[in-house]
Amino acid sequence: MKENVYFETIKCLDYEIFNLDYHQKRISQTVGVNFNLREYIYPPNNKLLKCKVVYSQNEIISIVYDEYKKREIKSFKLIYCNNLNYNKKSIYRLDIDNLFEKKETCDEIIIVNNDFISDTSIANIAIYYNDEWITPKKYLLRGTTLSRYIHSGLIKQKDITVRMLKNSKKIALLNAMIDFDIITQYTIKD
Repeated sequence: MKENVYFETIKCLDYEIFNLDYHQKRISQTVGVNFNLREYIYPPNNKLLKCKVVYSQNEIISIVYDEYKKREIKSFKLIYCNNLNYNKKSIYRLDIDNLFEKKETCDEIIIVNNDFISDTSIANIAIYYNDEWITPKKYLLRGTTLSRYIHSGLIKQKDITVRMLKNSKKIALLNAMIDFDIITQYTIKD
């Protein structure tokens, strides 16, 4: 059943595997099993690779490496959706994929869940507001990069309204492949 199959996206570059401890911790929290990912991940070359580890509670199902090319994101469509739940990184993402289809001509969506900003379809989000970086208290999925930046104290969690988002000076997208990617030139469409 797809609902019980999960995945991790892990950055690999120059044969190095990035932030593996955070991925291990999320797998353990998701299925209650401590797979030793170091026994499974062997980057095949020195290029920037997206390593996708698909797993269930019982096993590592597959490991696939793809050369990574960053998407250019300069425009966002606000998508309102109440009570969306995606607290485990399941391969079953139909709800999020359906929301992404509503992006119209924009590059990406920003999900507004129960009146507060939560995430994009591919990343957690932070905004630069009142001279500090803040990230939503109410995210859909706590990403490994988000966890690292919260743990380091570089970003703070707060409820973020649409008005705050629109009044922010810059935004950042956070995920395992792009880390903390600051965007200063962008548009937001209602």
